Amino acid sequence: MAYKNLQHYIQALEEAGELVRIKEFVDPKLQITEIVDRVSKQYGPALLFENTGTDFPVLINSMGNYKRMCMALGVENMDDISKEIEGLFKMLTGPKDNIMDKLKMLPKLGQISSWMPKVVSGRGECQEVVMKDPDITKFPVLTCWPEDGGPFITLPVIHTKDPNTGIRNVGMYRMQVFEPTLTGMHWHKHKVSARHFNEYKKLGQKMPVAVALGGDPVYTYAATAPLPDGIDEYMLAGFLRKKKVELVQCLTQDIQVPADADIIIEGYVDPQEDWIWEGPFGDHTGYYSLADWYPRFHITCITHRKNAVYPATIVGIPPQEDAWIGKATERIFLAPIKMTMVPEIIDIVLPMEGVFHNLVIVKIKKDYPGQALKVMNSMWGAGQMMFTKMMVVVDGDVDIQDNLAVAKYISENVDPQNDIIYTNGPMDVLDHSCSKLAFGGKMGIDATKKLPEEKRSESIAPVTKSNINKENIYTKFSEIKDINDVLLNMGISLVIISIEKNRKGHIAEINKQLFELKDFKQVKIIIYLEHTIDISDLADAVWRFSNNVDPKRDSHTVNAFDDNEISHVGFDGTRKTLAFDGFNRDWPNILANTQEIIDEIDAKWDKLGLGPLIPSPSRKYLKQLYEGGAVAK
Repeated sequence: MAYKNLQHYIQALEEAGELVRIKEFVDPKLQITEIVDRVSKQYGPALLFENTGTDFPVLINSMGNYKRMCMALGVENMDDISKEIEGLFKMLTGPKDNIMDKLKMLPKLGQISSWMPKVVSGRGECQEVVMKDPDITKFPVLTCWPEDGGPFITLPVIHTKDPNTGIRNVGMYRMQVFEPTLTGMHWHKHKVSARHFNEYKKLGQKMPVAVALGGDPVYTYAATAPLPDGIDEYMLAGFLRKKKVELVQCLTQDIQVPADADIIIEGYVDPQEDWIWEGPFGDHTGYYSLADWYPRFHITCITHRKNAVYPATIVGIPPQEDAWIGKATERIFLAPIKMTMVPEIIDIVLPMEGVFHNLVIVKIKKDYPGQALKVMNSMWGAGQMMFTKMMVVVDGDVDIQDNLAVAKYISENVDPQNDIIYTNGPMDVLDHSCSKLAFGGKMGIDATKKLPEEKRSESIAPVTKSNINKENIYTKFSEIKDINDVLLNMGISLVIISIEKNRKGHIAEINKQLFELKDFKQVKIIIYLEHTIDISDLADAVWRFSNNVDPKRDSHTVNAFDDNEISHVGFDGTRKTLAFDGFNRDWPNILANTQEIIDEIDAKWDKLGLGPLIPSPSRKYLKQLYEGGAVAK
């Protein structure tokens, strides 16, 4: 379904009971975040803040649950898109035995051509109002978290083009607002726009850039989609909305933008200019991404439609709205991966707690020994999958949408010393656990049922249920503050331990000692987390672990004494420091709002129209903050 504009989508949300209008004044600085953080963690409604202290309302959390994400994409079920892509691939690539088979393709080819973007003459709705003096501070740009470097545009659909080929790229990169006509442009080194920037630098030319906000929500999704190089994001948008995207020429830059967008920001980046110190920013990892140098974006023109709405999002400790955007990518790109790279794949899941790049679970149809390893290497070589830190491969009847079922399958089928591989490779720039920026350790877990050639021994005794005498462990090891063995009691051979690390080699040392004890002889995996973390919350524990571990560096395997015993592994998911770990990089803080902002929102909650008070998630995380600001001391 094609939405005529963002207002059309807002109307659809409201009619579906998926939107709440908030008429009470709410400050874009921290207060909107505090409300949205509470609502998003309850999978609550989209919010339209109508009183922001500016001329523009803020729409946020508009894709913050499964239903709204489907509405944005115009489908009842995300898997419908994957099925359609699979059918299209088969039709286009299948054998054509005769002229009739070829003629049958013509209507479909005509339909495909109708999805291609088109540049139209004249001005679009996005250019109904031209700011006489462009000033980005006139918009309700959010300051999301207390240690953020300033206000950030968080849903910008950014248009650049290759100066040599003219091929367009549409991406999404945060933009910190510094002055009325100056922002940062936070594109990472692996991104297509960064490559375009390098080409303009070689040519000694300024780089035209245009930013669209609003319009059909499918534009926002398309800007995040991991498309192959050279594939136009607006072709994907046209396919999803079943209608071509109409583009208009910018007024001051040689770039085309969607005619139905709400706001257009035109400008340029000068590759010869010194970069600007940008950040910190409370990021989708649930931690601050730290300040660094990024290009300056100079605004030359701002246009907008009458009655424009400013779209935004917040990111932070999951779940947040971006998890559902990630879920759409997971479902939509399953078919292309299956049909072009890894045909044995049945399903893929990117758990919310893994914040996209930290954890991927893959289900395959297994036919031969070593197939799980083949799949891992194929996936690590596929586009943005190269950033995946931990990859788990399963087979059989396990439902990979069920986290506990996956954990049980891993427990039953993994021999830690035999079935876990470690390697190095490119990592997401936001991964703070790597010893080197954007380069670190990866882990592949083969949790498939093993064929004879893959087994260490046929005589390994099965894991039996065991009980841990916690009080005895606490007495013997005073640095251990808590033990979560709830999974062990469910037949899953994994224990989570919170520990106050206090010396070099501490985790490796205690890991060896614990696995020598009778209590842990039947435990395959221990995850170690900091003593300040509430390890009774399994989702939080997985989130903290997956962010804090470099699996190759931080794994401690204890091989089986003989072929009749199980092997063990411990993972150090604690904070890494120079003193105890030789870790030379800054370690970021987790995200939590201030007590002052929490109290302000509590006081005005009854005026927001959001029902009974939802307690602030930040109350929990304030207790877990490290000393210091965005950078932990």
